[in-house]
Amino acid sequence: MLTGRQRAFAALLAGVLALLIGLIPFGPATAEPDIEDVRAKVDKLYREAEEASERHNDAKIELEELQAELDSVSADEERQSAQLGDARGDVRDSIIRQHQGQTLGGAGKLLESDSDGFMSELSTVATVNQLQDALLEKYNNELDAFAIRSDQVTKRRERVAELEEKLASEMETAEGKHEEAKELLDELEAEQRAEVVSRDAQVTPTADLPPASGSAQAAVNYARAQVGKTYVYGAMGPNAFDCSGLTMRAWGAAGVGLPHSSGAQMGSGRSVPFSQLQPGDLVFYYSPVSHVGIYVGNGMIVHAANPSTGVAMAPVRSMPYSGAVRPG
Repeated sequence: MLTGRQRAFAALLAGVLALLIGLIPFGPATAEPDIEDVRAKVDKLYREAEEASERHNDAKIELEELQAELDSVSADEERQSAQLGDARGDVRDSIIRQHQGQTLGGAGKLLESDSDGFMSELSTVATVNQLQDALLEKYNNELDAFAIRSDQVTKRRERVAELEEKLASEMETAEGKHEEAKELLDELEAEQRAEVVSRDAQVTPTADLPPASGSAQAAVNYARAQVGKTYVYGAMGPNAFDCSGLTMRAWGAAGVGLPHSSGAQMGSGRSVPFSQLQPGDLVFYYSPVSHVGIYVGNGMIVHAANPSTGVAMAPVRSMPYSGAVRPG
């Protein structure tokens, strides 16, 4: 039986313990990570990395086209330079011939002995002067054309340099976002990490997918055969792919050339509504478009998803849908 003093002491001790317990930090540092929050952050980083990678692909296409233009304009510049040299030579030769023909210092004798010869000589000089004027005009025209070509070459070379800087910058951004996502995942335990990426787990290809029509079957077969391979930004096979690299190679197997860019691929075929999707159609996601997969039937696509998942099958509505086209 506790005395009054003992009961008071016990009550005081309980109060102190309750206060101490209340002061013990049970904050986020000791709490389990919020898997949904980590997943959202990782998804966001993957999306930003892929957007940068696709911008890199766009810039690469532009650079290739610009380089082809530069080669063409440079060739024009060389031809124009040669024509300018020819025109300059013609003018020089004309002037030399004119000076050599100016033996008209003996015009008095010619006038006394052969007026017809003198008039013929005058006519020849006049013709040479006209020819010289025409040659000078041609020379000036070629000079102007050469200046225009040279200016075009200079501007294209400057644009090439800008694009090369942009290529490096976009790929650096993609790699940086990828590293951030990897660091987030590395902080998790193995089971937690598996839970974060489990939503994107591969769907096993089924044998009962509907057949594609025409050359689209070759594209579908190629895409399905890549399931399980690695995702790498900017890659286009044969052992690793990014999203547009996979679809480019798939349709390449069907004999159809596509650019290595999801945005550019959206303009490379006939637009088809969602309700009329057929195996082989390219399906695009996000706004602006930065991801693409290939429809394989039964509401499924094959796509190069992200570095955690690689090439996989997924429901066609698993991402924000933007549209579809039918290549070929």
